[in-house]
Amino acid sequence: MSKQFDVVVIGAGPGGYIGAIRAAQLGFNVACIDDSQNDKGGPAPGGTCTNVGCIPSKALLQSSEHYEHALHHFGDHGISVGEVKMDVAKMVARKAAVVKQNNDGILYLFKKNKVSFFHGRGSFAKAVDGGYEITVTGAANETLTAKHVIIATGSSARALPGVPFDEEKILSNDGALRIPTAPKSLGVIGSGVIGLEMGSVWRRLGADVTILEAMPGFLGAADEAVAKEALKAFTKQGLKFQFGVKVGEIKSGKKGVSIAYTDAKGAEQTLEVEKLIVSIGRVPHTAGLNPEAVGLKLDERGCIVVDGDCKTNLPNVWAVGDVVRGPMLAHKAEEEGVAVAERIAGQHGHVDFGLVPWVIYTSPEIAWVGRTEQQLKADGVAYKAGQFPFLANGRARALGDTTGFVKFIADAKTDEILGVHIVGPYASELIAEACVAMAFKASAEDIARICHAHPSLSESTKEAALAVDKRTLNF
Repeated sequence: MSKQFDVVVIGAGPGGYIGAIRAAQLGFNVACIDDSQNDKGGPAPGGTCTNVGCIPSKALLQSSEHYEHALHHFGDHGISVGEVKMDVAKMVARKAAVVKQNNDGILYLFKKNKVSFFHGRGSFAKAVDGGYEITVTGAANETLTAKHVIIATGSSARALPGVPFDEEKILSNDGALRIPTAPKSLGVIGSGVIGLEMGSVWRRLGADVTILEAMPGFLGAADEAVAKEALKAFTKQGLKFQFGVKVGEIKSGKKGVSIAYTDAKGAEQTLEVEKLIVSIGRVPHTAGLNPEAVGLKLDERGCIVVDGDCKTNLPNVWAVGDVVRGPMLAHKAEEEGVAVAERIAGQHGHVDFGLVPWVIYTSPEIAWVGRTEQQLKADGVAYKAGQFPFLANGRARALGDTTGFVKFIADAKTDEILGVHIVGPYASELIAEACVAMAFKASAEDIARICHAHPSLSESTKEAALAVDKRTLNF
């Protein structure tokens, strides 16, 4: 007997569970299907973000940063400690506990909002009168009928051709989060978010980390000034980088992994490491969805084809998050999930990709929103820029972390803020002010005229806004 719902959401990652909750808030009878499971086989909603991405990586970053501070920086504060040791197993166990808290929190939110949760794999069976039949394959098989379907199945790590992940020596983000002991040597292919964050974790714990990047430069999506400052900091910490490389044969053996590559000068090189993290991007995850059963259209990259409102080619079928176009970011997925639920209710859900912030949670942190200088130059937009270093910020000095700066870019004529770029302490938190300002079409002068608490890191935001008009007060 099929169970009837107004909205069925396939996938309980950030886009899926948030979309399901918002739809339920709007008065719909909602079901959410997800097949992720914990070590005991129980449900583990939250998607890649909660289980093997954003949340666990931040837990490891926090633990490893505490360890590094104890080793190298406590003395600056007058704190003396004995021999500092890292229990990697305990660190990983804490990470798992943090993940479980988030899994349980989502299940609680489903109950609170009366969302029916089904633990299993959701797939299209057929189109039926007034909607779609969805099969749930799991511990208990179910058949659901939905008027509307929201697909939020996320993405999977992209493997190198012919080099599958074994999650023992050749690792995706999943395996990189579960390394049982700190390796002596670690290779990373790809200098994006995952590569930098995981490379930083294991470098702090003693690994000799080498990052191989195919692109000729570092962090091409970031503002050039930010990328330059970040690379200088990471190199000083001990991360090793090779840019413009072409990766060749990769061999995995008893002692580790051998990576043959051609460097930027055309010379043949070999890197020998205990473990290798491959972080070369992600691919949309549609395995098991059975799109053929209903004629759901996918593009050449495997993304579900949607319009600007996240509508697919099928009536009342929507898709959000990593499985569609746009940045593969958890917060982008959440915004799309909310917008789709509101559109189903006849409201006007809205997502502005230009206001989606980007964050890399390394030390220093990197965050930005809006356009970079190089993008504005390429588009022929007249702009003015201002920059303020954390070295001149009292709170940063008190923290003992003065690396980096805040940079504002504004329209040369109107002074409207076009982009804000931060590298330094708590950049992930500071960027929110820029998002709010840009959402309200604020000018650099608006931020410059707002009273910021003293002493605070946010004063650097105000000072960078002042710098656009070349009138900083503390630098």
